[in-house]
Amino acid sequence: MIVSMQRVESVPQDFNRVLSSMCTEPHPAARQAAERFLATNPGDPATYQEVADLEREAVDMLGTVTGLPEPAGYITSGGTEANIQAVRIARDRADTDDPNVVVPTHAHFSFWKAADLLGVELRTAPASDHRADLDAMAELIDDDTVLVVGVAGSTEYGYVDPIPELASTAHGADALVHVDAAWGGFYLPFTEHQWHFGHADVDTMTIDPHKVGQAAVPAGGLLARSPTLLDELSIDTPYLESTKQVTLTGTRSGAGVASAVAAMDALWPDGYREQYHRSMDNARWLAEELAQRGYDVVEPELPLVAADVSLPLVEKLRDRGWRVAKTGSDELRVVCMPHVTRSMLRSFVADLDWY
Repeated sequence: MIVSMQRVESVPQDFNRVLSSMCTEPHPAARQAAERFLATNPGDPATYQEVADLEREAVDMLGTVTGLPEPAGYITSGGTEANIQAVRIARDRADTDDPNVVVPTHAHFSFWKAADLLGVELRTAPASDHRADLDAMAELIDDDTVLVVGVAGSTEYGYVDPIPELASTAHGADALVHVDAAWGGFYLPFTEHQWHFGHADVDTMTIDPHKVGQAAVPAGGLLARSPTLLDELSIDTPYLESTKQVTLTGTRSGAGVASAVAAMDALWPDGYREQYHRSMDNARWLAEELAQRGYDVVEPELPLVAADVSLPLVEKLRDRGWRVAKTGSDELRVVCMPHVTRSMLRSFVADLDWY
């Protein structure tokens, strides 16, 4: 019993040395809303009507962020679920017995999960300067391609694929277009990038309020241009008051839904704009500091810095308490999330210099 109480009273990871996570501390309003709606279930909307109303509000607000006036969608457990559902929509819509999905090599690993779960072939195209190579993507698209994926804020480098061009190529082959903006979606509205429904003929999108949006985990997002796309996911729910369900999970806590609304109410658009500029300034500062010390740095496009810091040095930084990770190419990866301050980065650089 004593051991059990100690576990219950333990505290989570402090964010003051977390530099590679794409999650952050929730906004105070989001934290409070999550607690209030913790025991509600948006998976049973007829019973839990208030949280169902909040979910519709959350989807509408995400539509505003992503340039879609009349969005369809729901609050997911995160980007992985949303990406799986996008593949499922495309597979079930298509008229082929041998479906394939074309992604750039820097697509999130959840697409490999989706391919395995859904029995589709995943074709990966090489990147050019950390962005999707249009010619390489086009070479992989054929009559059995059901979905073409672009990334708006890649997890390793924070780079943005040429979404309008990818959309044009995909629709020329009658394939759907999905944009994974799970991380970048709350930074990109304050940039000149062409990435959302208003910029291109995008069909579905992943955007996660529990990342830069500062909602409580779990609160991802799946958006669709048309509700008819979600019909591909619909199943009967005969023993619930509601008769249909399009989500992947059944029972879901309303905490994520409520916290997403609370965070967006508090921060859209001015708070997110200010956060983007702070985070981007921090990323540029860190990139310059690392370059001055002789490290090769990938120029930040969004608030994410990658540099060729050696693995032994990264391990030493971890020993000093820094939560840092590497890219697939073994570069140090620092994500300038809302909790990452200039003071934290100065302390990090000082520890880097110590070695």
